[in-house]
Amino acid sequence: MISTNDVFETLQMIRQEHLDVRTITMGISLLDCASSDSKKSCDRIYDKICRKAEKLVETGSEIEKEFGIPIIHKRISVTPISLVAAASRSHTAVPYAIALQKAADTCGVNFIGGFSALVQKGFTESDQTLIRSIPEALSVTQNVCSSVNVASTKAGINMDAVAMMGGIIKELAERTKDEQSIGCAKIVVFANVPEDNPFMAGAFHGVGEGDCAINVGVSGPGVVKIALEKCGGDLTAVADTIKKTAFKITRMGQLVASEASKRLNVPFGIVDLSLAPTPAIGDSVAHILEEMGLEKCGTHGTTAALALLNDAVKKGGVMASSHVGGLSGAFIPVSEDAGMIDAVRCNALTLSKLEAMTAVCSVGLDMIAVPGDVSASTISAIIADEMAIGVVNSKTTAVRLIPAYGKTVGDSVEFGGLLGSAPVMPVSNFSSEKFIGRGGRIPAPIQSLKN
Repeated sequence: MISTNDVFETLQMIRQEHLDVRTITMGISLLDCASSDSKKSCDRIYDKICRKAEKLVETGSEIEKEFGIPIIHKRISVTPISLVAAASRSHTAVPYAIALQKAADTCGVNFIGGFSALVQKGFTESDQTLIRSIPEALSVTQNVCSSVNVASTKAGINMDAVAMMGGIIKELAERTKDEQSIGCAKIVVFANVPEDNPFMAGAFHGVGEGDCAINVGVSGPGVVKIALEKCGGDLTAVADTIKKTAFKITRMGQLVASEASKRLNVPFGIVDLSLAPTPAIGDSVAHILEEMGLEKCGTHGTTAALALLNDAVKKGGVMASSHVGGLSGAFIPVSEDAGMIDAVRCNALTLSKLEAMTAVCSVGLDMIAVPGDVSASTISAIIADEMAIGVVNSKTTAVRLIPAYGKTVGDSVEFGGLLGSAPVMPVSNFSSEKFIGRGGRIPAPIQSLKN
């Protein structure tokens, strides 16, 4: 039974504390769209996406109005395109990205993810074709997002893929230099990538999924922050407060997911519990950590505070939904979090500290701007470090790095909207080129032997 107090409390969360459903994401399998004729395959992709997602935006808007719950984005994720394109043996995957963009335009969604490849243990010819196509594909499209999984606890780290991605990211930054290298905000490099993540840029519809599914990503850093302002107890009390708040947030996401699933006649997939911040004041993960007692996010104790937050969010959320998945935890994207931006600007938060924090949070080094003249091998080395954290700790980690063309430390890049703005952060001046140049694979850790 929902009480009057529950209704009023939820309304207050929405109106005053930035509570929202960040995204309804429809996952669509494109395995049946493969063809030896790439044009025929692209036509099939467009037709299937439009058929399945025809009413996605309309339905999301209806739910938003009827329940009074803000739904910020409506998105689509699809089967990794390198798998679908393999049958055509085409020399480029760009036409597939254009087909995805055309479908996104027709359906009216904010983003479409799945221009992706899974290369944690090695490349197929189609994988290499897709990866080489990323810079052009993301520079000629607006809403297409890409991801490449280069590592897993089971397989180790594909260092040839890591080396390749450094160059790809550099080329993409240059191709989109007139838009402050925004193309790099649409690509993520993963370890242990989940197959049901509703958040961009890393969303795709895994091969273990059904033909179609509805996945919902909730958000509510502001709600957690307000709850902690009223909590005067010790850290156990802090954890309990976060758990109770995460439960309420997730119940709202479960409601929206179930309603969307019913109205669209598509199976409900998962609710992703992740606290996804925005540049808006009062909607920051960094400010939650500071509310726990840190003077500034990035100081000593930040990793411990983030570990508490991430664990409590998951414990509270899993009690509210039978199907929790995706990434589920706390995101720490620099450009998308007002508190993180402030911490970087006052030198409290460094790239090294962010790397340490990724060992205990969801995802990893996210939306971080670095100087435009950083070398491809340094980008690859940053990726390699983050992949190692994920592989050894059996968790998802990722890198979304923006080498801002023409920018240096002290400058900022401005993306607007949910992507916000990012201060350009310094990187080490010492070279990792020889290490990256060795290539090969870093073997899977001993904890991978669990059979």
